[in-house]
Amino acid sequence: MLERRNRVKNGSKNKVTNKVTKRSRLKGLFITLLVLLLIGAGAYTFRKPLAVMAFDLFLSGHVEEKLEKSYSPIDGELPKPVSVKRPEPFTALLLGIDQRGNEPARSDTLIYAIVRPEDSKVLLISVPRDTYTEIVGRGREDKINHAYAYGGAKMSKDSVENFLGHPVDYYAAINFEGLRNVVDELGGIELPIDKDIVNKHKDHEKFTIKAGKPLYDGQEALNFVRYREDSDFNRTKRHQVFLNAMIQRMLKLDQIGKIPELMDMLGDNFKTDMTPSFIIDLSKRLLTNQAPQISGFTIMGEGVRKNGIYYIEANEEDVAFAAQLIENWIDPDTKTEELLSPEAQADQEAHSGEQP
Repeated sequence: MLERRNRVKNGSKNKVTNKVTKRSRLKGLFITLLVLLLIGAGAYTFRKPLAVMAFDLFLSGHVEEKLEKSYSPIDGELPKPVSVKRPEPFTALLLGIDQRGNEPARSDTLIYAIVRPEDSKVLLISVPRDTYTEIVGRGREDKINHAYAYGGAKMSKDSVENFLGHPVDYYAAINFEGLRNVVDELGGIELPIDKDIVNKHKDHEKFTIKAGKPLYDGQEALNFVRYREDSDFNRTKRHQVFLNAMIQRMLKLDQIGKIPELMDMLGDNFKTDMTPSFIIDLSKRLLTNQAPQISGFTIMGEGVRKNGIYYIEANEEDVAFAAQLIENWIDPDTKTEELLSPEAQADQEAHSGEQP
């Protein structure tokens, strides 16, 4: 049975503003699910026990060996005892890292995920990288993505826990640079680009991504992720589209024999405190059940400037509703039909606006 850490932090409340926002249903599978599907792509396509048995016979040892290189527990935290016989819901902080050369690494993607293995459901709560909040361990407020630059996965986990008011059981971090080689090895991925994307600001890296191509190579996909000349919210959505496109390409090709090679390409670009055996067992469990159902919620907000620096002040209602979603989804006693959906907030707002 998974044992979640009872360390909800009662840190200072964040300053938030009311802002009319839109909700988006995430249609992709993200960082940890990418790894799970790399491990079990063939089994997922048909969801046959025979495919899982073949994986056990021919690939599991190689995959576990590759995953050992990515296993990186946080200093001072003990490995968490787990069981996949009847695992309870658990949470994970999914970090998409964009680090170039010797630049400090920042988390361009922050997703708080709740995984319910018993009913094959996953909830993804996206936190914009420019969200202004307390950076736990620094004694100051800043952009939440700076936490990773200051203190790695631990400071990111602590800061997200404080922001949402709920603990994080695991983390998984992937550097987008490592995914470029994987995209090329897959022969490119499909991206929904219907208008040329041009990065042209004088202080930004210059590139153009042509619209309407059937497949985009690794560098084009990486540029798609890095484009930053519209908004932080749109960039977050592009990250989701990119990771979803990678997984869909894997499933379409159904090249299960390439899994160890593809994972080797990720190399030092993937780190997690999930043990290799836990990832493998959880993958097989999810892949032999019904296809995982993914839902998601994005915390929106208002752009502001403080001392000339751009930040996002999170919408108060969104943060409160995210906490409500987490409470509902993490409770093992919550029945499938009782799970809150991201659209429930719009319904609540509509009812609250009704005249008695």
